[in-house]
Amino acid sequence: MRRKFTIGSMLLAGAVLLGACSGSGGTASGEEEDSYDLVKKGKLTFASSGEYKPFNYEENGKLTGFDIEIGEAIAEKLGLEPDPVTNPFQTILPGLVAKKYDAIIGSMAYTKKRAEQASFTKPYYYSGGMIWVAKDNNDIKTPDDVKGKKIGVGAETTYEKPAETLSDDLQYYSADLVALKDLTVGNRLDAVITADIVGYEAIDKGFAIKEVGKPLWVEQPSIAVRKDNDELRQAIDDALQELIDDGTYNEISMKWFDRDLLDIDLEGVELLE
Repeated sequence: MRRKFTIGSMLLAGAVLLGACSGSGGTASGEEEDSYDLVKKGKLTFASSGEYKPFNYEENGKLTGFDIEIGEAIAEKLGLEPDPVTNPFQTILPGLVAKKYDAIIGSMAYTKKRAEQASFTKPYYYSGGMIWVAKDNNDIKTPDDVKGKKIGVGAETTYEKPAETLSDDLQYYSADLVALKDLTVGNRLDAVITADIVGYEAIDKGFAIKEVGKPLWVEQPSIAVRKDNDELRQAIDDALQELIDDGTYNEISMKWFDRDLLDIDLEGVELLE
């Protein structure tokens, strides 16, 4: 991605807490590892949809993307083997509760409703919800112009509720890129609501689409773990802070987006909750 937010910069801050990960070697003792209640001993099994490029997707039969590399780096800090798996986003939270995996590292934004089922870490990036239309669409210029139109949205995502306030004619998708592609095919959709980052990445890949106005809000993608596994949540939080402090986070973010996804001025911005 070659675009940057126009809003300023703020790095996620906070001291590195003493926890289950080692500050020097990034390894966990056997006792600490056992306290995490892992699905597979010695492994951090984390889930994503595998359909949210460039965050998590399959390439040559292997999962890759920003989320995957963040998960792998966190696992290394915890002294665990990374074990990325996929699950449809529509059922990814129930899968966590059912102990199919230890964590969700799959661009799931924190919301109060989701926090009723799982515990969340601090945000590991920020993203704006934005309206997208076909590049040759000159009728939709503001959010008001979308009212009553056919809107594409990812099923069980944070974009559903805002879309419902704009129109009763919604088309649900399992993958945002498929929805954005449908913007350019005939009269399948009038608009799509998804993350600004995803839309700009699609443009970089040749999608004939454009944004409408500014992001409607900023959401806080975070890492989810089961509520009864708070030791693991705290350890992941500590590991994430280490990645930020030692520059690893910035390296991963720059690799995928040419910018730091925590570099955003939140003053006066509505945070989706």
